Amino acid sequence: MIAEIGQFVLILAFVLAIVQATFPLWGAARGDAGLMALADRTAIGQAAALIIAFAALTHGFVTSDFSLTIVFQNSHSLKPMLYKVSGVWGNHEGSMLLWVLVLALFSAAVALFGSNLPPTLRARVLAVQAMVGGAFLAFIIFTSNPFDRLVPAPPDGNGLNPLLQDPGLAFHPPLLYLGYVGFSMAFSFAVAALIEGKVDAAWARWVRPWTLAAWAFLTAGIALGSWWAYYELGWGGWWFWDPVENASFIPWLFGTALLHSAIVVEKRDALKSWTILLAIITFSMSLLGTFLVRSGVLTSVHAFATDPERGIFILAILAVTVGGALTLFAWRALSMQGGGLFAPVSREGALVANNMLLTVAAGTVLLGTLYPLIIEALSGGTQRVSVGPPFFNATFGPIMVPLVILVALGPLLAWKRGDLRAAAHKLVPAAIAAVVAIIATFLLVPGGPVLAPFAMGLAAWLAGGATAEWAGRIKLFSAPLAESRRRLAGLPRSASGMTLAHLGLAIMIVGITGSSAWRAELITTLEPGQSAEGAGYTITLTDVTRDRGPNYNFERGTILVTDDGREVATLIAERRFFPVANQTTTEAAIHTTWLADLYGVIGERGRTPETANAWTVRFFVNPLVPWIWLGAMVMVLGGFLSLTDRRHRVGAPRRARSAAPQPAPAPAE
Repeated sequence: MIAEIGQFVLILAFVLAIVQATFPLWGAARGDAGLMALADRTAIGQAAALIIAFAALTHGFVTSDFSLTIVFQNSHSLKPMLYKVSGVWGNHEGSMLLWVLVLALFSAAVALFGSNLPPTLRARVLAVQAMVGGAFLAFIIFTSNPFDRLVPAPPDGNGLNPLLQDPGLAFHPPLLYLGYVGFSMAFSFAVAALIEGKVDAAWARWVRPWTLAAWAFLTAGIALGSWWAYYELGWGGWWFWDPVENASFIPWLFGTALLHSAIVVEKRDALKSWTILLAIITFSMSLLGTFLVRSGVLTSVHAFATDPERGIFILAILAVTVGGALTLFAWRALSMQGGGLFAPVSREGALVANNMLLTVAAGTVLLGTLYPLIIEALSGGTQRVSVGPPFFNATFGPIMVPLVILVALGPLLAWKRGDLRAAAHKLVPAAIAAVVAIIATFLLVPGGPVLAPFAMGLAAWLAGGATAEWAGRIKLFSAPLAESRRRLAGLPRSASGMTLAHLGLAIMIVGITGSSAWRAELITTLEPGQSAEGAGYTITLTDVTRDRGPNYNFERGTILVTDDGREVATLIAERRFFPVANQTTTEAAIHTTWLADLYGVIGERGRTPETANAWTVRFFVNPLVPWIWLGAMVMVLGGFLSLTDRRHRVGAPRRARSAAPQPAPAPAE
């Protein structure tokens, strides 16, 4: 009965989406306040209906209702409760229901907290949101219904993919969707502005907090997914330029560009058309990522391989949504010329360069991701090529160097016309820090790639520049401490949030450089009691035990790590076998000092008589790799700190009403 309620409210949400997508648009065109107000009510109603539907599906998983096809295919009675709940979105149908639920929640947030928006703009924004939501609700109802029944109900289920039975991946999809789908708000604001034919500073102020929230959530989701890949897949790395990884990274790059571009619209009334286009492209890349993951065209540990017919449906949604928005943009773009002029050397100029570099970087990743698919499609499947880390490292890395230099320089330039010499003077401490970092790295770590010390210097440059800009705002060391404290109390939180985000990026660069340049590994075969030397340590496989977990069997290996006879760490790694799924996973053992990770994995047991009592052991030393996720956390913290800025809480000032035209004076007699 509960599943039938879920089915009913899912259809109800679809009907409400149709109403929300049509009548408020008509009301905005006619100036009918009643029809425009309908957008708020239907948005809240649609969100409530989808909350009930999602709760009904969750109930099916928690109670192991195997009469539901989705529960039978993705759950098992022996599964721990955490993974019964995360199994709701650990599959195609449930994840799409979560997708539309997040979309509806964003719409409801606009309806509840967007009272400062002009009624016509709010009605149009919510109508566009409903168009997207309605399309995906149709997709769910007609091709991916999560409430399909099995008759008779099986006694037990097939279980969830063992790779997904992990706390990190349990929370990764919701965070990712809050980012993916959150960019729909920027898209809806952009399309609504195109319909109205008006983009101004107030519009930018309204769209920025939604974009910032989506960016922060997407950053957290990508970082959590990277962390999961690091400790769960057992290969010792944190990023492989996997196509599905790229599918989330591409909208993040475009979203970062959008976030900076919207600042120029708000502050200088410039880059209007470009900002609108970025809003469309960013959400389009989110839809493209949804297509790649859900269409079955990609094979990945992250992807849900599904019926290609579903991919065609999503591709049609993508074509109509993106094609319609770009057509509207082509019609309206010329009428949205920016009024703020600026010199090339200015903060606006630096942000434009920032946007260009981010866009080129995103385009490079997009090309590398889609190129194998394009070649395979054009050749009818007879030719297959792969584009891997060597391509992305060789193309993406060089683009980031000038970008990082600009990130430190840009905030120190004035609006409209900047003084490059004055900004350079403020960056002298950052330049000194960069030189010190380069020299120190050469002396302390003489091995490794020759460019690695320069990457560390680049990180020091960015951190020094961000700190110098923040210190200059509060006149640290140039005014009495009491004056600096007073200035800090009055400093907008968005300024401190920007500083934190830039510092987080610097920390990430340190982690990426260290883990890439000085990583060491040892792969060997050991019997219990045997030792091997490599990666600067001696490792000993002390013992291997076997036991049972809640829904798996495991082999647990204890690896003793010593340095010149001194015990450094004891690593306990597992190799798990899930009988229901007939699949094996690895559980890496990690000992971190925050300067490096000691990373151990136990592999397969030997299959020959000579190796029957030996196991493959992989041991990695990953310098500075924890700094990657520390930097990501600092970036996310900066994003959320910026969201608490009073200007975002209060909202944008209301647009001034146009003065009523005065009647022409009567002609003199």
